[in-house]
Amino acid sequence: MKIKQIYTGCLAQGAYYIESNGEVAIIDPLREVQPYIDRADKDNAKIKYIFETHFHADFVSGHVTLAKKTGAPIIFGPTAKPSFKSHIAKDGEVFHLGDITLTLIHTPGHTLESSCYLLKDKNGKDHALFSGDTLFLGDVGRPDLAQKASNMTKEQLAGILFDSLRTKVMTLADDVIVYPAHGAGSACGKNLSKETVGSIGEEKSVNYALRADMTKEDFIKEVTDGLLPPPVYFPLNAKLNKEGYGNVENIIRDAVAYDVETFEKVANEIDTVILDVRHQDDYSKGHIPKSIFIGIDGDFAPWVGTLIKDIKQPILLVTPVGREEESILRLARVGYDNTLGYLKGGFDTWKNEGLEYDTVSSVSVQTLEDMMEDKVPVFDVRKEPEYDSEHVIDAPSTPLEYINDHLAEFPKEEEFFIHCTGGYRSVIAASILKARGYHNVVNILGGFSAIKKTGIKTTNFVCPTTLK
Repeated sequence: MKIKQIYTGCLAQGAYYIESNGEVAIIDPLREVQPYIDRADKDNAKIKYIFETHFHADFVSGHVTLAKKTGAPIIFGPTAKPSFKSHIAKDGEVFHLGDITLTLIHTPGHTLESSCYLLKDKNGKDHALFSGDTLFLGDVGRPDLAQKASNMTKEQLAGILFDSLRTKVMTLADDVIVYPAHGAGSACGKNLSKETVGSIGEEKSVNYALRADMTKEDFIKEVTDGLLPPPVYFPLNAKLNKEGYGNVENIIRDAVAYDVETFEKVANEIDTVILDVRHQDDYSKGHIPKSIFIGIDGDFAPWVGTLIKDIKQPILLVTPVGREEESILRLARVGYDNTLGYLKGGFDTWKNEGLEYDTVSSVSVQTLEDMMEDKVPVFDVRKEPEYDSEHVIDAPSTPLEYINDHLAEFPKEEEFFIHCTGGYRSVIAASILKARGYHNVVNILGGFSAIKKTGIKTTNFVCPTTLK
C-alpha cells in the first residue's frame, strides 16, 4: 500500500494518490491531472477510482478531466447531483482497491453531500481517514458555504455537522491517521493547523470543535462565530465542479504569446484586466499603467478569486519569463479560464520599446517615523482580525478584500501611505488604487512587521484568539 499526499501550498489543498497491488485511487485531484496518470504509469498501475469528498468551492477539481482520460468512475457521497456521469455512493459503501478497501462515510454539515473515506488495510484494520472538509487539523469545515444550495441556515448545517462528527468520526480509534483536504491558509475553515497529517486521537485532544464536553449548542455557536465572508469566486467554482468544465490543457494551448504591439492593441480593444504576477518589488519599479498586481509567489489564487469578481473576465498576463504556463494554470485552478494570452518576453519588452510605464512610490519605516510628527495619513490594508489585534494609532482599517468599498476614504490630492504585514498585499492595494486614479499612494516598505521595530505608536497587542 502506498499513500501520497500531494499538497499545493497556494491553495492550501491536499490531494491524495493511493496505490495497492496495481490499482490506484485519487482523492480530490487538482485540475491538472497528467501528474496522477504519469505516477500511476510509473507504478505500473491503473487508476480505478476518482473520489470526491464534496463539491469544492475554493478550487476546480480535476475529476471530470481525469475520468475522461482514464475511464475511472467519479465517486460522490449521497445527495450529490452532478451534471455528468458519476457514481453516487451509499453511506457505508465499500470500494476494493488491490489489497485494501475504502469505505464512504457520509458526513454532511460542511455541505450536504460531504463525505469522508475510511481506508482499511489488508487485514481489515482502520488505517486512515481522508476527511475532506469535514474535519481539518485544528478545525472543522465551515457550515456557511452550502446555504444557497441547501436552503438551510449555517446554524442548521452546523448542527448536522456536529452529529456527523460525533457519530461517525469521533467513534474511530485514536490511532487512525487523518488526511484533511486543507491546511492553514484555506478559507474553508478559520483555525486550521499548519500541519497536514494528524490523527483522530490528536484531534480529540486539541481541536476545539471535538471537545468531549461540548454540547450541540456550544458547537453551533463556536463554529459559526467569527466566520469571514467567503471569497466571491467560491460559488462559481462549486458550480463548475458540479456541472463540468473544459480541459485545462486546451486553455494553456490557446493562450497567445503577444508581441508588444498586439498586446497593447488587445488591451485597448477588449475589456481586459492586465494582471502582473511578478514579484512586488519588480512591479513597483515598473509596470504597465493600470495593470493590477497579484504576485504568483504569494497567496495568488485566493487573492485573484477575491479581487477579480468575474471568473469569465478576459485576462492578459505579465509574468516572469518562463512562468507563463504556470500562471495560466494557476488561474485555471480557481476557474479563471479566459486568459487571452501574455506579453512575450515579459515587462522588459514593454520597457525596451520606450512605452510609458508606471511605478509604485515607497518609503522606509525610518523615514515614515520622522514624517509621523506631521500626522501623515496611514491606511492599514490587512484583514480586520489583524487590525483589531494591533495597529498604528489613528490608522483606519481599509482591508484589501474590501478596498473598493473604502475608496472614498483615501485622499485624491494628498500623499498617503498604506501597509500590510510585509508588503505583498499593500502593493496589490496600491495597484488597484492607482488604476482607480489614486496616484499619491505610497507603499510602506516592510509593512507592519517593520513598523513595530520603530517608535511609531501602535495599539497594545491583543491575541487574535481572544478576539470575538
